[in-house]
Amino acid sequence: MSSLFLRTLREDPADAEVPSHKLLVRAGYIRRSAPGIYTWLPLGLRVLRNVERIVREEMDAIGAQELVFPALLPREPYEATGRWTEYGPNIFRLKDRKGADMLLGPTHEEMFTLVVKDLYSSYKDLPLSIYQIQNKYRDEARPRAGVLRGREFVMKDSYSFDIDDEGLAASYELHRKAYINIFDRLGFDYVIVKAMSGAMGGSRSEEFLAIADNGEDTFVRSPGGYAANVEAVEVPQAPPVDASNVPAAAVVDTPDTPTIETLVDALNAKHARTDGREWTAADTLKNVLVMLVHPDGTREPLAIGVPGDRAIDEKRLGAQVEPAEVAAFEEADFEKYPSLAKGYIGPGVLGRRRHDPGCRGARRRRGTRRFGPAGDGARDRDGPHLPARQEVRRGAGFEGA
Repeated sequence: MSSLFLRTLREDPADAEVPSHKLLVRAGYIRRSAPGIYTWLPLGLRVLRNVERIVREEMDAIGAQELVFPALLPREPYEATGRWTEYGPNIFRLKDRKGADMLLGPTHEEMFTLVVKDLYSSYKDLPLSIYQIQNKYRDEARPRAGVLRGREFVMKDSYSFDIDDEGLAASYELHRKAYINIFDRLGFDYVIVKAMSGAMGGSRSEEFLAIADNGEDTFVRSPGGYAANVEAVEVPQAPPVDASNVPAAAVVDTPDTPTIETLVDALNAKHARTDGREWTAADTLKNVLVMLVHPDGTREPLAIGVPGDRAIDEKRLGAQVEPAEVAAFEEADFEKYPSLAKGYIGPGVLGRRRHDPGCRGARRRRGTRRFGPAGDGARDRDGPHLPARQEVRRGAGFEGA
């Protein structure tokens, strides 16, 4: 201890937001070199190497073989798969002295595939599972959780090459069991949830989430055993409503109703229902407009119709439109797409006052609405009428992960 390279801190570091980040810095395990980039000090490195050892032992136990690819990679393999463009600003790009495009590897699917293609030529060589423990680089917009989501981080990525779907399923289960053993040995309280494959692709995806009060992800879980990341939640659609006996819809003026709340108040004050009930936000529809920004920089509008008492889950929306990104629908966009402004009700900025679906910076261009009894709903007369995306609030419960 007298010679250990260690200094502890009395106070939390100013740039640390989550408890794990604060404790790792204060205890002398890591030290920040730049935003999202950390030096592993002797104590932290011992822990990191122990975690790697456990991962390596469990991967070797299922017959996977370890190799290591370079972190500095050529552009061509990623250009062939389209991910040089799809990753957009999330990867570090650079040029060598000859002007050739290079990148720091965000993930290595292309390289794994190419090395197997280079060395194997027959299905008789399969099945094969290979993995690596290597540094990855992603230019996170706002790295804020220490080593959990940095711009340089260590990842174990493993890939199986199989003859058929049955072989793929067998390899998947072997890896799943290996991960369970890893998390059990590390002593985590964790849950396995359905997830989106994202930019990495794939027909099936699960995440192992360590349950924590302070985390960067949220999942839903029901007593029946269903668990999913919020972006991957699937909710059965409600059965169709029999509208054969519903009176015809009527067109009414609704001036000075910039929010769903004021619209509902106006309907109850001037256009009471005939069945004795009051109108609620659930009887209305609203169109939330956003802009999709594609990896090549092109922008296009997207309208999402949801019940008036619901809000858009930004993470789920983002997962559905990948690799495009979601941006706010600004004043300039209304000028460019004037037809979308007709009857528009929705936020001026996506996410502003997101927990108040009836008052989210809403604006309205026209004051005439068509409404009818429950089942028909209130809607903008000229605005786009789209099916509502299913919302995660129908899930059983939330836990931080």
